[in-house]
Parts: sequence; structure tokens; C-alpha cells
Amino acid sequence: MQNIVAGNWKMNLNKSEALGLVNQLNILLKENPIQCELVICPPFPWIALLAAELENSPIQLGAQNCAAQVSGAFTGEVSASMLASAGVSYVIIGHSERRALFGDTDAVILEKCKRALEANLNVILCCGESLAERDAGEAIHVVYSQLKAVLDHCKEFNADNLVIAYEPVWAIGTGRTASPEQAAEIHDAIRSYLNQHFGEQTGNAIRLQYGGSCNASNAAGLFAKSNINGGLIGGASLKAEDFLSIARAC
Repeated sequence: MQNIVAGNWKMNLNKSEALGLVNQLNILLKENPIQCELVICPPFPWIALLAAELENSPIQLGAQNCAAQVSGAFTGEVSASMLASAGVSYVIIGHSERRALFGDTDAVILEKCKRALEANLNVILCCGESLAERDAGEAIHVVYSQLKAVLDHCKEFNADNLVIAYEPVWAIGTGRTASPEQAAEIHDAIRSYLNQHFGEQTGNAIRLQYGGSCNASNAAGLFAKSNINGGLIGGASLKAEDFLSIARAC
């Protein structure tokens, strides 16, 4: 199993900044290759532009979201097939910000996953609990419910096209991070769920990312846990050295 580190740029970086970051990443990787799969997920306007920059790069191109529909009168939406035709390999679906700010329900997330798979995209499926849910002892229940809502109704997933990203909502953008032990508890539970759902061979081969304020200083401790196979990185992915430092820890 090859570990995977993905950078979620969110709504950051203008055109020149995006090109500059990718250029710096390519230079640093050429000087010092990394034995870890790398993915960057820029804002939509830069996808086609960066696809050209990544043609001879070890970095895979991802997107932060896709539409739940195939095509049609959906102003402002971007379909999975459009992303695939632009050179995208991965798409993040179900991020907590999409759930909380844009109303992405479990049913919508399921449809987005189906569209992504139909377009032969790999899915980074996000799950995670709020602080109130954690304090109520509901963390594992919430994560199971979010996974079940998609995996019980979408049979096309396998170890090759599915990555699960656990992102404790209370640790995103707050500077707080789940301890390695807290993260490992949920990752172990997710692994158990996947083994029950897919069988042990496939369940053990699906990569699990930690996605809650992972940075260069805490990455090694998180990645030392057996069921944490990489990270979904936010702010730290906007700095080449920090992003690659996290990847090296993986």
C-alpha cells in the first residue's frame, strides 16, 4: 500500500501563485523524490492550467468538489466528466465545509460519488464529527453513519478508487489537532467498518487519511499509527516545503 498525501488548497492562491507553487514543488521533487503518492486539489479555475504543468510530474491532480448531476442547467456547477477531461484524477467529496456551508447532505454526497466513479475519478470521501458530537461520545457513530450512507448504496468502490479522509471538524482551521491516539481510535474503527463492508482483503487495502490540521510538526506522530496512511492537508499544502515535509513523514 502506497501512502497518499493530498493538498486541499481551498479558495486560495491566484494564477501566478498557483503556478509558482507547482513549479516549486516540481523542482523540489526532482531534487529529492518522495516515496508517497502526492495529490494537489486547486480551485477550479486553475485545474486545466496546472494539468499542463503536471504532465511530467509525480504529482496527481485533484478537485475539491464535483456536481451531483451529469450535466444540464446547473449554473455554477462543474461535472465529474468535465474534471476528468481536464486531467483530474481525484476528487474530494463530502468535506465538512461542503456539508456545513453548502448543504451537502449524505444523499447529495452519494450522488456526487456515483458521478465521480462514472467518470473514472478516484474519490477522497471525507467523514468526521463536530466538537459537540465528540463531547457527547458520538464520534464513531457519526463517522459510521456518514460512511454507511454512501457505501451501502454505491457498490462500485474498491481499494483502487476510494480513499477515506477522517477530518474531525473541531480540528479544521482551528489550530487544534486530534492526538495521534484520538486519530488512531477513529481510523481503527473505520478500518474495522471497511473490513466488514468489503471483506478484509479490500478493506485493509483502502487508504485512510487524517485531515484535521495536520502539519509538519505533528505529521510524523500521526503517520506512525498503523491505520493512518496519509493526510488531507489544508493550509500547510500552500507552502511547498511544509507540504513535502509532511509527505516525507509519511
